[in-house]
Amino acid sequence: MADRVLVVASHPDDEILGPGGTLARHAAEGASVDILIMAEGATSRDDTRDSAARANEISHLRESAARAAKILGLNPPRFGGLPDNRMDSLELLDVVKLVEATVAETRPNIVYTHHAYDLNVDHRITHEAVLTACRPLPGSGVSAIYTYETVSSTEWGVTGNQFAPNHFVDMSAFLDRKIAALEAYGSEMRPSPHARSFQAVRALANMRGSTVGVIAAEAFMIVRQISR
Repeated sequence: MADRVLVVASHPDDEILGPGGTLARHAAEGASVDILIMAEGATSRDDTRDSAARANEISHLRESAARAAKILGLNPPRFGGLPDNRMDSLELLDVVKLVEATVAETRPNIVYTHHAYDLNVDHRITHEAVLTACRPLPGSGVSAIYTYETVSSTEWGVTGNQFAPNHFVDMSAFLDRKIAALEAYGSEMRPSPHARSFQAVRALANMRGSTVGVIAAEAFMIVRQISR
């Protein structure tokens, strides 16, 4: 049976910056890959959240996410519309229920989400919500949960809780496709030497690849992995 994969990302472009090449490989190997983007990704630029004032920008981000998913061969993304960089203002249970509903609809056996100690508060809450929604109850179909690194957040995270990968995916054949998907998010990328630049994304992929003897790889931490 082909894998059913779900990536839960806090913001538009996190799903590509983190596991984009791996998701493209999953799709190329016949998996059905779904995306849940939790927050709208725009209103944190304002002192007071006003999603109506940012409606055009939010719409543009959603269009970019859809284009990026199509480039990688993924299913059209789902959007939670939660407040950008203000997810700590919500009841955690409400965030968990959003993830639970998506898990129930997509029935993944593999789930990817953020590292627990990223600098970004939305990433940390998303991580907790995913682990709660995918808790290993009898009959759960989720057999693997992996956390990914998101440049300009993971490496800026809490000292002493650094991302320490123990699972690597060779995505040498998909690195260019990952970059093309990020180009759909052109407004979110930054010039080098910013961590969220095309050059930095390539450099990280090459460095992770060299760690395991391939051209390019993405690195993950295993939260849970069950052999069935």
